[in-house]
Amino acid sequence: MTDHHLAQLNVGRLRQPLDAPESAGFVAGLKPINALADASPGFVWRLTDEDGEDATSLHPNGDDMIVNLSVWESREALWDFAYRSDHLELLRHRREWFVRMTEPFMVLWWVPAGHVPSVEEALGRLARLREKGPGAEAFTFREPYHPVGLAT
Repeated sequence: MTDHHLAQLNVGRLRQPLDAPESAGFVAGLKPINALADASPGFVWRLTDEDGEDATSLHPNGDDMIVNLSVWESREALWDFAYRSDHLELLRHRREWFVRMTEPFMVLWWVPAGHVPSVEEALGRLARLREKGPGAEAFTFREPYHPVGLAT
């Protein structure tokens, strides 16, 4: 257990509404992928709606924007879930469901262990990354930082 955990936010603009036939593959994958995340080593927390299933009913940045916010014990734990599990197959199909974004759509940052970031905090980190590029307050997998703020 460390003093810090890794928070992550990724956002996407849907090509079609969630209830459209074109979004069915994405919707069908939500429950199993969320269950996989919940059971993954290093998983700490993820944003859910009032039903506790997923966060697709939350639209803090527009009706077609989906947000995914979670906290992990380490960068490696998040990487393993995102790119070394069945989650990767869902990622391979993301352009079927989401509009290609030209600006950063994912941000990472360190939080004190036990801290649950708000959506507003997360969107602020994404805005910081978009405005200033990677730094200790907001970074990416490609340009990571340690909790003390030094680039890896």
